[in-house]
Amino acid sequence: MSSTIDCHEANALLAAYGDGELDPVRSAAMERHLLGCAECAAKRDQLVSLRARIRAEVPYHHAPASLRPRVRAALERALPSAPRPRPVRERWSWLGAGALAGCAATVFAWFIGTAALEWQASNDVVVEAVTDHTRATLGNRLTDVASSDQHTVKPWLSARLDYSPPVRDLAAEGFPLVGGRLDYLDRHPVATLVYRYRQHTIDVFVRPLPSRSAPKPTGTLATLRGFNVAYATGSGMEWWAVSDVSPDVLSGFVARISVGSAPD
Repeated sequence: MSSTIDCHEANALLAAYGDGELDPVRSAAMERHLLGCAECAAKRDQLVSLRARIRAEVPYHHAPASLRPRVRAALERALPSAPRPRPVRERWSWLGAGALAGCAATVFAWFIGTAALEWQASNDVVVEAVTDHTRATLGNRLTDVASSDQHTVKPWLSARLDYSPPVRDLAAEGFPLVGGRLDYLDRHPVATLVYRYRQHTIDVFVRPLPSRSAPKPTGTLATLRGFNVAYATGSGMEWWAVSDVSPDVLSGFVARISVGSAPD
């Protein structure tokens, strides 16, 4: 990236900049741009305000009760009860006990980390997707490229990402394409397709399907702060749709749009 950025690039990087995730070069470029661009600076201030509201209002998610027995079972498997050899020297007995305690703590920390991450992974994406959708709506930045032409939206996104997202227009089915924008999920840029359904906006986050991810059933739904989130896979991508439309409409839409890709 060059030492200067334009407004399109700044809008795509605002979230990462606010979270302190940019490298020093891009962070410095953002700061220079914000000093000279009142419009982008205002969007940054809106983002700061929105982040404060989310932290104050979004509920904290506790680990499920089923996690405790899973931790205990994992510890029993990792640390089977077996007679330990008598220490050669008594003065080293504390070392054996300390090593065992350290081993137990390491196994416990590893299991807690992996189990919590496994349980939380999808939930984190849901929270990020809803946050991005809310930020775009409140910040009046629904699209970076406003067009109902898939042959305009797709090249614009592909030129700014390391993958080419499929773009379809389902206007004939009641879901016209409005445009697209860049967002971030899991600290990576992601293509966001924007659609309309009656008076509702639908954001669809499209990214390559992780090769090692466990498959989720199409239509998987979650609800957060009044927004529904539906999930599907297709065309080598995973699709996260966010909107305040009814769950059945959103689930059917994301299942439909993920099937195949539009002709280039």
